[in-house]
Amino acid sequence: MLKNQATVARKLDHIKICLNKDVKAKKTPGFEDVELVHCALPESNLVNINTKTKIFGHEFAVPIIISAMTGGHPVAEKINKTLAIACQELGIGLGLGSQRAALENPQLERTYSIAREYAPDAFLIGNIGAPQLADGTIKLKEAKKLIEIIDGNALAIHLNALQEAIQPEGDSDYFGVIQAIDKLTDELDIPIIAKETGAGISKETATLLEKAGVAGIDVQGAGGTSFSAVEVYRAEEQGLERLKRLGTIFWDWGLPTVVSTVEVAHATSQVEIIASGGIRNGLDIAKALALGADGIGIAAPLLAPAFSGDVEAVKSAIDILVTEMKCAMFLTGARAIKDLKNAPCIISGKSAEWLAARGIDISMFGKRSLTKK
Repeated sequence: MLKNQATVARKLDHIKICLNKDVKAKKTPGFEDVELVHCALPESNLVNINTKTKIFGHEFAVPIIISAMTGGHPVAEKINKTLAIACQELGIGLGLGSQRAALENPQLERTYSIAREYAPDAFLIGNIGAPQLADGTIKLKEAKKLIEIIDGNALAIHLNALQEAIQPEGDSDYFGVIQAIDKLTDELDIPIIAKETGAGISKETATLLEKAGVAGIDVQGAGGTSFSAVEVYRAEEQGLERLKRLGTIFWDWGLPTVVSTVEVAHATSQVEIIASGGIRNGLDIAKALALGADGIGIAAPLLAPAFSGDVEAVKSAIDILVTEMKCAMFLTGARAIKDLKNAPCIISGKSAEWLAARGIDISMFGKRSLTKK
């Protein structure tokens, strides 16, 4: 019998709901508002496009990180094993789900540690919750323990205020979070990544996080999976009508991925940016990189094949994304990932209106050019 059955059951709830229910945000991540400027004379060869890049000092074959999905339930072991094998073979990164369950019950450590076993060279990211860091449930000792379990390269602190507010057993006490993050960045010698969970990160929050010493920000904006929606279904199953109503009202709360990526890039200079939240094709990836991201995160499209243990399906899905991204790079004249940050692009529609209202000059994106050597 596993200890802390409530945590274990919640982990399984999240997997089942994401697999079987409509949890997608009704608003879009905003990529339809972004157009990369076509280059009719790319002066390059599609087959020679260089997708290698460095993120947090680690070399990636392509700038993709499989975002945190799960851990802490026996079924998560197969999911994380499948994803780890794919990451090792493709040269990409992997984020693990919240590791709180491993602290509560050491029997569940393998649901996380299996990732390092099958991905000895991949960039692995551990994961803790902001409220548990702030209230002292997770101190330096516990954080180090969780990193050791996966032999992690970085530690993500997930900011899920929206989900906690809707969740029946949620912890919505966020007092002291930024101070706790500041303290942890001083104490740990690996990169700390502040990571949203579907509601995006504003320029004001990004400024606070950079001052607190985080090495990276994963914007995880609105437009992909809505964790408010996930909690709507859990509340419904438990007959909690008030929470179901609350979750329904806030189903689409948050900054869309496009505007969040631009806001964070505008507000920071030292952090590395991961754009995630509703990225579903390689053109979206190229656009996110052009908007200022250093890498991208993707999760939802990979959950079903990972759940079934189909490594080849996971690899195939990512290979399709890379093919699409390379085509977009070729058509903008970008020969390497770093070139995309100088590729001209136009932001229009609701995203342009939002950014203008926030005082961000988007004309600079259209004025950029790729200088050929």
